[in-house]
Amino acid sequence: MATAFSRFEFMIAWRYLRARRAEGGVSVMTWISLIGIALGVMALIATLAVRAGFRAEFVDTILGANAHTTVYMSPQRITNEFTDDVYVVPGRISDHQAVAAQLAQVPGVTGTAAVVKGQVMASANDASNVAEVYGIALEDLEEMPRIVNPDTSVGDLARFDDGIAIGSGIARELGVTVGDRIRLIAPEGARTAFGTTPRVNAYEVTYIFTAGRYDIDRTRIYMPLAEAQSYFNREGVVDEIEVFVDDPERVDDWTLPLMQAAGQGAQVWTWRDSSGAFLSALDMEDDVMFVILSVLVLIASMNITSGLIMLVKNKGRDIGILRTMGLTEGSVLRVFFLCGAFTGIIGTLAGVGLGVLLALNVDNIMAGLNALTGGGAWQPEVRGIYRLPADLRAWDIFRAVALSLTLSFIVTIFPARRAARMNPVEALRYE
Repeated sequence: MATAFSRFEFMIAWRYLRARRAEGGVSVMTWISLIGIALGVMALIATLAVRAGFRAEFVDTILGANAHTTVYMSPQRITNEFTDDVYVVPGRISDHQAVAAQLAQVPGVTGTAAVVKGQVMASANDASNVAEVYGIALEDLEEMPRIVNPDTSVGDLARFDDGIAIGSGIARELGVTVGDRIRLIAPEGARTAFGTTPRVNAYEVTYIFTAGRYDIDRTRIYMPLAEAQSYFNREGVVDEIEVFVDDPERVDDWTLPLMQAAGQGAQVWTWRDSSGAFLSALDMEDDVMFVILSVLVLIASMNITSGLIMLVKNKGRDIGILRTMGLTEGSVLRVFFLCGAFTGIIGTLAGVGLGVLLALNVDNIMAGLNALTGGGAWQPEVRGIYRLPADLRAWDIFRAVALSLTLSFIVTIFPARRAARMNPVEALRYE
C-alpha cells in the first residue's frame, strides 16, 4: 500500500534534525522554534480554559442565585381626580397564586416563586450597609442551589421563617453571625395621618449564605414572604414572580408563552436581559484573545522557516548527492517538510501538556499570587467572583492544536520547495 512519506524520508529528516556540533546553528534554531511553539500553544490553551471557566462560573452564579426569568406587571398611570396630576406607580401582582399556577403550566417551566423586593439600610454594631431584600417563601428559597449550598453556608435554613437570611458579605461588614440581630430601615414605612414614616425592625440572623458572587453576597437579604409583605406595605400583593425553566440557555424561547400565561400587562425580564451585555463582551473578548495568541503562535512558527533555510544551505552538498543518486524533487521536498513538521508536532504536543498542566493548576497559582501580593492579584469586588476557575474543553484544545499544526506545516512549504528545486550541479560545483 502506497504511503505519502517513505521510510527513508523519515530517516533522513530525523537525521538532519539531530544536527552535529559543527552545525550548532541549525540545532539552536530548531530548539528556539520548538520552545516558541510550545509556549504559544500553552498560552493559547490556558487562556481559552480560563476564559471558558470564568464564563461558566459567572453564569452558574447567576442561575444558582437568581431566577431564570421574571414576570412582572407594567407600571400603572393614575390621575388625581382633584388636581389632574398623573402618577406612575409600579405594577403589582394581586392574584399571584393564580398567576404562578398558570405560569407553572407552561411546558418547560420547572418552578415559580412569588417575590417582594425592596431596598433597606441594614445596621448592627455601629456599622451599616445598603441591602436589597427579597421576600420569598421557604420552599422557593430551597430551590436555589447557590443559596442552600451546605458547604458555603452557616446556620439552619429550616429556621428561615423565624428571622432572615443574609449574604456573607453583609455579615462580614456588619460583624454579625447566626443568632445576632440586625436592624432594617425601610424608607417606605408605616402610613400615618402625618405621612409615611420610615419603618425600623430588628430581625434575627438565622442563615448566612455565600452565593459566589461578590455583589450578591454583599447586598442581598432574604425575608419570609408574609413578613416582607407587611414590612414593605405589600399586603396581599407581590412585586414579581420568578420562573425557572429546564434549559436556561434557551430562556428566550419562554418569553412569549409566559407573557400570554400571565395575562394583560405582563412583562418578562430574563437573566440574559440583565447580563447579556456582559456575556457578549466576554464572547467578543474570547475571539480577540484567540486572534492575538494565534499571532504569537504564527511568530513562533516562523522560526521554523529560518531554521529550515539554514538547514538547506548546510545540506546543499547532501541534496546534490541525493539528487544524483536518483532522489526526485518530491522526495527532497518531503524530507525537508518532515524536518519542519517534526518541530511543529513536538512543540505542539509539549505545548498541549504544559497548557493542560497550567489550566488545571491556575486556581492554585492565583492563590499563590494573591498570597504574595496581599490579595491584589484577584479582587472579587472588581471581578465579581471569588476565584479564577478554568474549564478545559476538548474543542478549545483541538482549536489550539489545529492552529499550531496548520501554521507549522504552511511555513515549512517554502524552504522545502527551495531545497527541492536546488540544481544538483550547482550544489556540487565547489565540492
